[in-house]
Amino acid sequence: QVQLVESGGGLVQAGGSLRLSCAASGRTFSRRAMGWFRQAPGKEREFVAAVGWSGGSTYYADSVKGRFTISRDNAKNTVYLQMSSLKPEDTGVYYCAAAPSIGVVATTPNYWGQGTQVTVSS
Repeated sequence: QVQLVESGGGLVQAGGSLRLSCAASGRTFSRRAMGWFRQAPGKEREFVAAVGWSGGSTYYADSVKGRFTISRDNAKNTVYLQMSSLKPEDTGVYYCAAAPSIGVVATTPNYWGQGTQVTVSS
């Protein structure tokens, strides 16, 4: 069983930056791929970014490429999402997710966090 707890959300002006964190419980963190998803009001949840178990492989949605960076610290059981050049359309609840591989975490994760709100004002 894996428990995921997100933090770092908040209100930021367009063009600003935020860093989200996701702390994971359990001893299998370093063997799991991790990802971030987001859900805007009235829209379906969408994939944002994923990172492989070693941190060497990353994958991003086209809408965030060049602006967001996903990384992980296996010693701290934590995955991060550094968000820069934020836009109002980045507003939403951001969820952390875990799965056995990067391909699975980007599509059908096994575990989800409770989410953290990010609001970008124009």
